[in-house]
Amino acid sequence: MGELRKPFLLLAMLAIVLAVGVELGAGLLTGGGDAAAALRDSADALDVELGDVAGVSEPSGRGTGYLALVDAVAVWSTGLYCLSLVLPDRLHGRVQGVATLIFSIVLVVVSLIALVVAFVELSVMVSLFLAAPFGTLAYLALWGFFPVGDATLLLGLALLLKLAWAALLILAQPRFLQNKGLVLLTLTTLLCTVLLEFLHRLVPVILVSILDDVGALVFAVVAIVWGLVLLIGSIPAIVKAVRVTAALPARRT
Repeated sequence: MGELRKPFLLLAMLAIVLAVGVELGAGLLTGGGDAAAALRDSADALDVELGDVAGVSEPSGRGTGYLALVDAVAVWSTGLYCLSLVLPDRLHGRVQGVATLIFSIVLVVVSLIALVVAFVELSVMVSLFLAAPFGTLAYLALWGFFPVGDATLLLGLALLLKLAWAALLILAQPRFLQNKGLVLLTLTTLLCTVLLEFLHRLVPVILVSILDDVGALVFAVVAIVWGLVLLIGSIPAIVKAVRVTAALPARRT
């Protein structure tokens, strides 16, 4: 199958890091546009007089940012491959187990917190939306005018970077295709990105924020599952490292 091609592996690492950067920056890059005129139109449709409206802006959403929880696993996995380039195999095996255990615990905890936050926000959204007319107007003022176009651009860029990451990994080492866990992780992150774009296009714009939060909930759960998979998978590596370390003094004597 050939040796590991280091330049392609490093480029793959760069691609997935950039993808996560795009996702984390979504909150700053989307939303914030003036939505006062759209809110007035919605109020007129509900036969409610608002008067002067100011300070109403487009929401940034949570879905794109929550994709980073899933893609953190991709960054971690790729980073471990890159780490093998600079560490001896024996030391890399010891470090990998402990580091993965710590990372998985952090990922699960952060994802659980994110899950609770998204669930609470989703509950508030639905409650306000159903409390017509004034609750509905409050919902519209906060979340009713999601910037679908901006989100589509960012998701498209993130998807392109993830495809580049997958292709570069294969170019770095075709045997990565035999790694079922890595293949499943690749499919997971690609499908999550496509799913969010699908949710954004599924309903009218005033409901997109609700489905965006649903997507965020799904991604938090997926990240928790992957965190648990990493946690369980790190245990054999830790046990093996402990046994090897314990056997070293015996060999010396």
